[in-house]
Formats: sequence, C-alpha cells, structure tokens
Amino acid sequence: MRFSKLFGKTLRQAPAEAESISHQLLLRAGMIAQEAAGIYSYLPLGWRVLRKIENIIREEMDKAGGQELMLPVLQPFELWQQSGRDVSFGKSLFTLTDRKEHTLALGPTHEEVITDLVHRYVQSYRELPLLLYQIQTKLRDEPRPRGGLLRVREFIMKDLYSFDADEAGLDESYQKMCQAYKNIYARLDLPALMVEADSGAIGGKDSHEFMVITETGEDEVIRCSSCGYAANAEKAQFAKTDKTTVLSKAAKLLPLEELATPEAKTIEEVAKFVGVPTSQTLKAVFYSADGEFIFVIIRGDLEVNETKLRNTLKRSELRLATEGEVNEAGLVAGFASPIGAKGVKVVADDSITSSSNFTVGANKPGYHLRNANYPRDFQVDLIADIALARPGDSCSKCRDKLSSARGIEVGHVFKLGTFISEKFGASFLDDAGKSRPIIMGCYGIGLGRLLAAIIEQSHDDKGIIWSLSLAPYQVYLCPLSLDKSAVAPTAEKIYQELQKKGIEVLFDDRDDSPGVKFNDADLLGIPLRLTLSPRTLQSQSIEAKWRTEKETQLLPLDNLAAQVKKLLNEDVKAQS
Repeated sequence: MRFSKLFGKTLRQAPAEAESISHQLLLRAGMIAQEAAGIYSYLPLGWRVLRKIENIIREEMDKAGGQELMLPVLQPFELWQQSGRDVSFGKSLFTLTDRKEHTLALGPTHEEVITDLVHRYVQSYRELPLLLYQIQTKLRDEPRPRGGLLRVREFIMKDLYSFDADEAGLDESYQKMCQAYKNIYARLDLPALMVEADSGAIGGKDSHEFMVITETGEDEVIRCSSCGYAANAEKAQFAKTDKTTVLSKAAKLLPLEELATPEAKTIEEVAKFVGVPTSQTLKAVFYSADGEFIFVIIRGDLEVNETKLRNTLKRSELRLATEGEVNEAGLVAGFASPIGAKGVKVVADDSITSSSNFTVGANKPGYHLRNANYPRDFQVDLIADIALARPGDSCSKCRDKLSSARGIEVGHVFKLGTFISEKFGASFLDDAGKSRPIIMGCYGIGLGRLLAAIIEQSHDDKGIIWSLSLAPYQVYLCPLSLDKSAVAPTAEKIYQELQKKGIEVLFDDRDDSPGVKFNDADLLGIPLRLTLSPRTLQSQSIEAKWRTEKETQLLPLDNLAAQVKKLLNEDVKAQS
C-alpha cells in the first residue's frame, strides 16, 4: 500500500475527548473514526489489525472443535420475552418496530436465537456435544460509552455456545474454551488473568473473566498473591470473621437496651459514642429495586456490593432510595433498625451472623439499641453475601490479605446450565429414551476491546508497538529525498520486490520531511522500518530498524527482499 493512497490521516495531537491511551493512539494513527457516542468506523489500517485478531480467534475456535455459523442481528422480540431477559437487559436492549408493527430486537448477544435454532435441529444425545460460534456485530445501548473501543454501543464479538448432555460434558467444554482463550492471548502476546466474575444479565452459574491488568482498566480485580485467588470486585468474596469477631460471636448474648445517642448518626460516630469497633454495629442502607423499597442491613465496617444485591434480589434496576421514600416507609435515616421495622422487605448480609451484641438504630431520632442479636431480636426476609470486598480484607481461601488492581476485560465465559434451554424446549432424548434439557455454556470475546487492550499494554511515548502477527503492515518503506533522481526509482523497485515475496509493506511515497515520516512510522507501530536515502544509496544499502530498538543496521540492496524475509521470520521465531 502506498501511503499517498491510504484512506485516513495521522494526527499530531489526539482530540480532547479521547481519554484512554488506546483511544488517543487509534485516533491519531487514523485507524478508527467516531461517528457518534460509542459508535466507530474502522479505517483500513485498523481493519487490517482487527482481521488479524479475528483470524487468530477463528483458528483457535476451529482447533477446539467449534463450527462457525452466522446468526441474524435482527431478532424477534418474542424470543427475549420467552427467556425473560427483556427485563434483565432492560434499557441496554435496542428495539425497533417494523412496518407491520412487529417489535424486533437488535442482538446484544445470541443465546435466545442459537437455543431456538438448536431446539429445532437437535433431538438425540448422539448429536451432542456441539460447539457453535460466530464473529459478528452486537449492539447494546450502553448508558455511558467511554474509552474509545473499551466500551461502545456497537461492537464485533466472537460468541461461542456449547451444548452438552450432562454437567461433566459442560465442564469439559468449559475447560476446552478456557484453554482456547489462553492460547489466543498467548498468540496475541497479551498477559490475561482468569478471574471469577459476575454473570450479569447473561445469567447462569459459574463465570470467569479474562482480565488484562492495567492502570487504565475500568474494572477492579481483587486478588490474593499467596494462593492466587482472583475475582472481579463485583463477585469477590472475603473472610468476614477473624479472632476478634469469633470471640465476640461466642460471647454471652446480653439483654437489649436503649441508649440515647443525640449527636451520633454515622456508624463511626455511633461506634465512638458507644465505645465499640465499627464491626460491632449494624448499618442500614435503603434501596429501590424495580420500584420496591428494600431495607438492607450489613455489619458497620462493611459496604454493600450493589451487584451482589441486585443478583440476590433478581432485579434489573437498583438505586439508593430517596429521602422521601425512606420517610414514606416510616424509617428514620441515621437511626433505622430492622428491630420493629414493619411493612418493608429486609435483606441482610451474612455478616450479621459473624458476631453478637451489635449496636443498631432504635427507629427513633437520637436513640440506638445496644446488644441486638439475630435471630433473637429481629428477623430478615433474605440473608446472603452482599458485601463488597476491599483491599486489606482477608482472603476467603487462605486468610492472607487481599489487594486490588485495575483491569480491562478481554473475554468472558459462562456456565449457563439449563435455564435458557428449558424455556425454549431445547431438549434431547438420552440413551434410555428420556427427554432431558440440553446443558449450555457461552463464551465471548469483544474484538474491538481486545484491540484496544493490546495497545494499552503495548505502546510508548511515540505511538503503538505492534507484534508482527498483528501489525497492519510488517514493513514501513521510508525513502527520503524523493526529489533526488535515484531514490524514487530504487524505492519503487524495492516496493515491488518486497510485495512479490509476500511481505506486507506500507510504502511512504509522500514528499514529506524525514521527521514527519519517522514520526508516522513510530505512531503506526510498523515493526520494521527500511529507510532509503541518498547516503545509503551511495553504498548500495538500506537502513533497517526495528520499532522497539534504537540500533540500526545496513542491508545490501542486492537480494534485499530475501534478507528482509529472513529478518521477519527470525523475529517470529524469537517471539514464539
């Protein structure tokens, strides 16, 4: 490709709205262009990289036994109503009405469509297991698109769905896909950490994300360096008991007594006033979940994990209750308690069972109750782990201290089980002739986010640094002083020779200064730069420089294409 004919332009400065490093560099390198919030066009350079990522993913999916197909973007809305996920996806689900007033959904994912398809084609256990996948456009109405390709409303995704006859088969498919993902990240030279994850609107039981740890990541990963435990902060668990709380739990249950606390409202103020640690208090937090008022009670030193709470309640919309809603429920903010609360749903974190003799609100201004114990003094409608894990908490596996890091999700795998297949009647006859629901898994990788994560990991102050397997072009042919009579024809000859050898080359045939050309070569991240100048031409040579190295070497023009081919092959071997 001749640079003068290349569609797209490089920029010296990134647009002001570009936040993440990958967003800035992709825009500056002319690889993407924004059309609207969370909607991007891939320009030729960016598309070439994306296709290479796609091919690596396709090769690993095929190697694992996947069969590629293509499912429709337009989906009957009835399928989403049938699965019940029209509610869980909520406003993220794009819908439209056709000329016959029939509602359609623009696919954010394809569990419904693929399950309906399998329901129509699979009848016997002999036809299982199945691994079906596609690489296709998805659409989600993200409330806050950001970070360029890191969070968008339209994106290209590889989604594979596994169909098995039993749990052992699902485990095998799940492990097979996890290994395929690890192979993909290894080929992309991308260090990805496998962490426990929340299933979100997709649903299902076991779920893992693959995270690239980087300061620019939008997700928080909680991990233990001692035992290797790692989980998304939305999912992370931790040990809620230590020697102090165990002793306290074993203590004698004292009688409940009212205590005037006129100037104490916050947990810290109450704990100090009463003379107990915050872990010896219970905190009240109020929410509205799909319109229902929810009273949450949790140990005073902990915070509510709203994702865990939403999943526990099986609701799609969760927000903090307003002051008016709290007053309407007959509760007093700052002095509320589950003791004596009437007509409200009470959800408790399991930390209320980790100790005894708590201090709680008395449900009247200026007063608290001391020595409150569950279940002696109050009841709850639901008890579960709804606490947020934080750095410094104790690991639930080994009791060592947890730490946190920022990460970018570059893959997500789920064990769906049977909850979707049952709703679509996707079943099979086993070897005894009995009908059983197919057990499903789903496995997704967003290609654009993967591209962005690679750049977040591999760049410097000059621009992008691509590996040979991903670079839009392998070689940047950079002739200088094209007005000199011998440089232009020699550069043209080299360009033709390199192409004949099957080398991907970007020929900078622009009549620009060396500084402009060198800067663009570094910005675009082309692995090998070949610089032809009147000086090198005098010695019948060309200067070769790798993007990641300062040193250069001279290559003779004689049989140059073969020498370049050898250099590229040696670099591939060194990276493998």
